[in-house]
Amino acid sequence: MIERPQAGEYQGFVTGYINLVPEGDLIALLTEQQAEMNMIYSGLSAEQANYRYAEGKWSLKEVLGHVTDTERIMSYRLLRIARGDSTPLPGFDQDAYMEGNPFDGLSVSDLLESYNAVRQATIVLLKQLPKEAFSRMGTSNQLPLSARAIACIIYGHERNHISIISDRYLK
Repeated sequence: MIERPQAGEYQGFVTGYINLVPEGDLIALLTEQQAEMNMIYSGLSAEQANYRYAEGKWSLKEVLGHVTDTERIMSYRLLRIARGDSTPLPGFDQDAYMEGNPFDGLSVSDLLESYNAVRQATIVLLKQLPKEAFSRMGTSNQLPLSARAIACIIYGHERNHISIISDRYLK
């Protein structure tokens, strides 16, 4: 079981994401969250998938693409830190990743295929890391982070978006 990050293993805006992680086995939570995301998206019509709750906001397709891109980036950071790589890792601009609207041109099925592949890769990585790797520290976006903090951020970031989907898209 992956232990929760301790004080000093994270700071800044990621605290909000980590606070969204409930008690329990993180791998089981990630697996349940994957099923929840699939349930939400597999039931959408084409109109719902392209819905934006306000001008300038992302469509539901773009939200799923963003969640997937973010998990890819966070899993890469987790791998590097877990392996003891102390090279500072840069942040990323989520809005720059949306330029050119790459996700609205894909089907929900295609987006879910990508999401599921990334989530499965994250789960396998977490299962195969030795226990001591989770407490290793690195720097990402100029902030200290442990591998286990990143694992929790992955869950919390998606949980935040699921809440937004429920509150603003699927009323």
